[in-house]
Amino acid sequence: MLAAGRKELRDAVRKVVEEALEKGWVDEKKARCWLEKLEEGLTLREEWPKYKGLARSGSLVVKYETTDPDNIVREVQRLKKMGLVEGVHFTVKVPKGGEKGYVSILRKGLERAAWLSVHGSGRQQELAAAFVEHILQRAKEAGEEVRKKAEEVVKEGRARGSQTLKDFEKKVEVNGKTYVVNVKGGEAVEEGRGGRKLLRIRITAEVGRVEGGHIVNRVVREYTITYGRRGRNNAAVGFAVARADAPDGRETDA
Repeated sequence: MLAAGRKELRDAVRKVVEEALEKGWVDEKKARCWLEKLEEGLTLREEWPKYKGLARSGSLVVKYETTDPDNIVREVQRLKKMGLVEGVHFTVKVPKGGEKGYVSILRKGLERAAWLSVHGSGRQQELAAAFVEHILQRAKEAGEEVRKKAEEVVKEGRARGSQTLKDFEKKVEVNGKTYVVNVKGGEAVEEGRGGRKLLRIRITAEVGRVEGGHIVNRVVREYTITYGRRGRNNAAVGFAVARADAPDGRETDA
């Protein structure tokens, strides 16, 4: 797939495989398999429609436009097969009456595709990897500003890990005393309240104080961190409630 993005590299890989086959360094079945994979990568890359990359007001715009409704439907199906969600990762306008329609990839959509290209599996990962490389190539052709913006988004998406809440342990110090927090599990739930959306992250954790190299006074508690947008600037704010009935009081709980 990587070789498919560069003719010189593709030709070099093909030449190496063919010479290895001629000299008997690799059996014919394996060599043919490698060459077929090389062509599959090329086909996978070339079948993507030509997305356009633009930079507007510091934001990256990735859009495919066409007057053919069948092409739009086909592209939407492929993005969904890749693991992207319409309305979350991309927006769609189906063309009517000869007017142009489009598929527009949102920032979080490109980030998600970049993440899937690393952490996905099977066909989903192949599609995501080919899509990301295609977008990076198109961004490069669109100019330096677009290239930098696209690479920044892809880098951020690829760098995101898949951290789970289970068995996550950390030591913290409060008023000169060391505590061990061991997260046993948790969940993230989106809720609606008064027309606003809230994200609640519920965590079940065991908390104990370290004394003489041992953990004492272990207590299992549930904590909820709530995120929402507040104030004139609609800023994202998160908070958690410290309980007065917690061991050693509200301050230690915090």
